[in-house]
Amino acid sequence: MAGTEAENMEEAAVKVLFVDDEENILKSIRRLLADEPYEVLTATSGEQGLEILRGSDNVGLIVTDQRMPGLTGVEFLKQALEIAPDAPRILLTGYADITATIDAINKGGAHRYISKPWNDEELILVIRESVGRYNLTVENKRLWKIINKQNEELQEWNANLKTRVMEQTASIRNAMKDLHALNEKLHNNYESCLVAFSGLMELRDRETCGHCRNVAHVSVIVARKMALSDGEVENIRVAALLHDIGKIGISDSLLSGDMENMNEEQLREYRVHPVRGQAALDSIEDLRPAGVLIRSHHEAFDGSGFPDGLAGEDIPLGARIISVADVIDRRFRAEEADVDANLLFRNVRQYQGSRFDPSLFPVFEKVVHENYGYGIRTGEMVEIELFPSELRTGMTVAREVRSGTGLLLLAKGERLDEGKIHSLRRYYLIDPPTDGILVLTRR
Repeated sequence: MAGTEAENMEEAAVKVLFVDDEENILKSIRRLLADEPYEVLTATSGEQGLEILRGSDNVGLIVTDQRMPGLTGVEFLKQALEIAPDAPRILLTGYADITATIDAINKGGAHRYISKPWNDEELILVIRESVGRYNLTVENKRLWKIINKQNEELQEWNANLKTRVMEQTASIRNAMKDLHALNEKLHNNYESCLVAFSGLMELRDRETCGHCRNVAHVSVIVARKMALSDGEVENIRVAALLHDIGKIGISDSLLSGDMENMNEEQLREYRVHPVRGQAALDSIEDLRPAGVLIRSHHEAFDGSGFPDGLAGEDIPLGARIISVADVIDRRFRAEEADVDANLLFRNVRQYQGSRFDPSLFPVFEKVVHENYGYGIRTGEMVEIELFPSELRTGMTVAREVRSGTGLLLLAKGERLDEGKIHSLRRYYLIDPPTDGILVLTRR
C-alpha cells in the first residue's frame, strides 16, 4: 500500500501556487508556465491562497506578491509555512522593501526574492530549481520512511535471524557503495563541464589554447601557498577556468584584449565581458562565488580597472590572484622563443602597486620559475611522439593536443596524470587525432 501511494505521488503533477491581487499578473504566469509540467494554482488574496493550500496536496512551490489587500505576502507565507512546510517559498514584488524581504525569510521561510518586472527566463529557472528542491525533499522523506521501516524490522529480528540481518547489511553496504560511485560520477561530470565551458573560448580563439587551464593551475598553487581554505581555493580554481567565458558574446576583433588599439565603442563592449561572465554563472547557485571573482578579475589595485573601479583590498583576493596569473600566461604566450622566467616576471613586476597587488609578488615569483622556467633546449629536452598506451604520469606535453574534430584536449606544458591519460585514451577511441602526443623527454 505504501509503495502504491509513493508511486501515485511521483506520477501526480507538482502544483505551484501563485498569489497576487492583480489578475493580469496571474494570467501572465499561466501563459509563461503553459509548457511546464506543473499544475498552476492561482489566488487573488492571501486568504484565498490559504484555502487552496488546505485543500491541496503536492504543492511544490509558493510564490506570492508582498503588497496585497488583507494578508500581506509575509503574513501569508508565515501561515503557509504551517500548512505546507516542505514547499519552497518565493516573495515576488515590485517594491524594493528590505524589511519585507527580511521578514519573508525569517518569518515566512522564503528562500528567494524576485523583483517585478521579472525576467521570464530567470523566473522559469528559479521555479524549476525550487520545484526540484521540493521533489528532493519529498524523495528524502520517502527514503527515510523506508529506512525507518527497515530499522523497525531489524529490531524485531532476533539472533536466529542473523543470516537475514547480514544480507540486509550487505544490501545497505552495496547501496552506499552505489551512492558513493554516483557521487563520484557527478563530481567527474561537474569537472568535465567546467573544462568544457573553459574550452568554449578556445574553440573560438585558437591562440588562447590551454590559457584558462594554465591560469587555473597557477592560481591554485598561489592560493595554496597563501594557506587559503579549501573552499576559497576551489572558488579561485573555478573562476580561473571560466574567467574568459564572458568573451563569448564580444566581437572577434576584441578577443585579444588589446585595449590600446580600441576605440571608445570597442572599449565599452570589451569592458562588459566580466559582467557577462558573472551573469552567465549566476543561475547556478554553487558557481555564484566564482562569478564574483570573474566580475572583478580586470579590476586594478590603484582603482583604474573595470567594470566597477574597485581598488586595493576591496577587490576580492581571488580576483587579484587570477589577474596576475592571467597576464603572466598571456605574456608567456606572446614569446616566440624559449621563455626566460626572470624576464617574464620582470615584465609583470613593473605593474605592481598600479595594476596588481604588490603583496602577491613574493609568492608569484617562485611559482613563475616553477611553471614557466622551462623550454625545449638543444641538448637538454627533446620532443618524442607517443600514443596513449605509451604515456606515463608526470610527462609534460610539448605541444597542444586536439581531437580529430579540433577540440582542445591538452595544452602545451600540461603535466599528465592518470585522469588525463584515461581521457586521452577515450578520445582516441571516439574522436581520434591523426597523430600521437608530443611529450618532452631528456636526451
